[in-house]
Amino acid sequence: MTNRVLDQRYELQELVGGGGMADVYKAHDKLLDRPVAVKILHAQFKSDEEFIKKFHREAQAAARLSHPNIVNIYDVGVSGDDHYIVMEYVPGRTLKELIKQEGHLSVPEALRITREIADALANAHAHNLVHCDIKPHNILVMPDGHTKVADFGIARAVTESTMTYSGNVIGSVHYFSPEQAKGSLITPKSDVYSLGVVLYEMLTGQLPFTGETPVSIAMKHLQEEPVSVRQLTPSVPPVVEALVSRMMAKDPAMRPTSGELVRSIRQAEQLLQGGQGAAADPYATQVLPRVGDIPSRRSDMNQGRPLPAEPEEEQRSFFRSKKFIFGLLCVLVLGFGLGAFLSFGKFWSTEEVVVPDVVGKQMTLARQILEDKKLRVNVAETYDADVPPGQVVSQTPEAGSKVKEERLVTIYVSKGGEELTMPDLKGLSKSDAEAKLKKMGLKLGNVYEKASDEEVGTVIQQDPHAGSKVSKGQEVDIIVSKGPKEKKVSVPNVTGASLEGAQNALAAKGLHVGNVTKKESNQTAGTVLSQSIAGGSEVTTGTNVDLVIAAQPQAQGQRQQKATEAKEPPKKNESSKTR
Repeated sequence: MTNRVLDQRYELQELVGGGGMADVYKAHDKLLDRPVAVKILHAQFKSDEEFIKKFHREAQAAARLSHPNIVNIYDVGVSGDDHYIVMEYVPGRTLKELIKQEGHLSVPEALRITREIADALANAHAHNLVHCDIKPHNILVMPDGHTKVADFGIARAVTESTMTYSGNVIGSVHYFSPEQAKGSLITPKSDVYSLGVVLYEMLTGQLPFTGETPVSIAMKHLQEEPVSVRQLTPSVPPVVEALVSRMMAKDPAMRPTSGELVRSIRQAEQLLQGGQGAAADPYATQVLPRVGDIPSRRSDMNQGRPLPAEPEEEQRSFFRSKKFIFGLLCVLVLGFGLGAFLSFGKFWSTEEVVVPDVVGKQMTLARQILEDKKLRVNVAETYDADVPPGQVVSQTPEAGSKVKEERLVTIYVSKGGEELTMPDLKGLSKSDAEAKLKKMGLKLGNVYEKASDEEVGTVIQQDPHAGSKVSKGQEVDIIVSKGPKEKKVSVPNVTGASLEGAQNALAAKGLHVGNVTKKESNQTAGTVLSQSIAGGSEVTTGTNVDLVIAAQPQAQGQRQQKATEAKEPPKKNESSKTR
């Protein structure tokens, strides 16, 4: 696309970035003589009319935003089949690059950046526009340190077309909110959660949730609490830790709005500037009143006073008491009963529902279907090479079962085949390679042949390559040797040569003399008159070339024979008979 001009105005200069849905080019606006950034949608979205409409509609809505911390959108258009957005060109780097370089940011800097982003989101939310893809990659840091939020419009369009486009949740799994993971309604509070994840990463240099698969990470957003930021970075004040916890609350109602978030950050900044932030730290160094001297146990014994029971002894005796054991048993029985009660639904309800079949569906869609039937959902992951990651492998209870409302249904979601390290098959025979793959739980896929100097049937290439990560049950293609490659040679022109000379010339090229046919000719006997393959032709080595050689005419041959007989002397036995 470089050096191409869109609509005779935007000259694309260089590719500066890209993602799963679009590429971004630095370009020159020839009309206004200024640098701009042009985002061009990938080809796979060109045929989705619904997506294209929403893309243009949301891009136009984003173009109406005017805020110092939002990348300005100048133009939206179509050039040929290419749909593009023209934006403000922001020199600098992304927030992700800054975090990688610094490890983690200082508390004041992280709060300032978060406040600027929250202020930008408040402006967008006031115009009924939700970003839906807040992450450090979409935050541009200018040379003066201030930030601008990019990618308004395209993220919103993708989110709206999620369920109709592919049945999958499209987004950045490390940063999206629990409601995005469930595939449910997205609100401005979703942006606040994502911004909370960004703040967490700025303060600690780490992501709150990681995992082997996108599904496992999404489940952690839904079910787990992140490690405290102060546990990873003890210098973070409690007021900031509390702010991160509010932003990342599982329940959207517990999160602040973007406007409230701006005010909360300003209050935290004022506390820290006034030195009041550390006072709330229970682990900070403090001046405590002096505690009076405590009589030693030995002195009490000398004075004859009875010794009080040691706290540890009292604690041990309590744990051994019948009351404690009885109470523990009651708690266990109550917990077991409560678990059974919750698992089998509302015992007081007479409403029964038929468990829908969600096997083969994406996790988010399966969860939505079950919850619409007033069933609770538990998600467990399992390895299955035959089912794509993210799809439901099985469910308990089975589809068609009649259960009470609020019954817990467990769906087992595939995370692909069990991960293995691909072995090196080169140098093995086809049978040995197949046996090795079978032993590891892999399958032999397509077998191709290729000319090679290796022994016939030896594996010379494989896909996937050795050392790469593969899933258990995956097919592996191999290429085996079919022997040396046939060489092409040029056939020499042996016409007019003697038979012996022709044989030598052909042999020098790796060719053989085939059938030799005689034909009467006035040329010298044995001279090659013609050859089955013309001189200069390209053939493989070892090819046979048939020859036609000259033979004397029959009449001339008989005269020569008589003349020869006349010159020969009579034989001895014949002369004795004459005498």
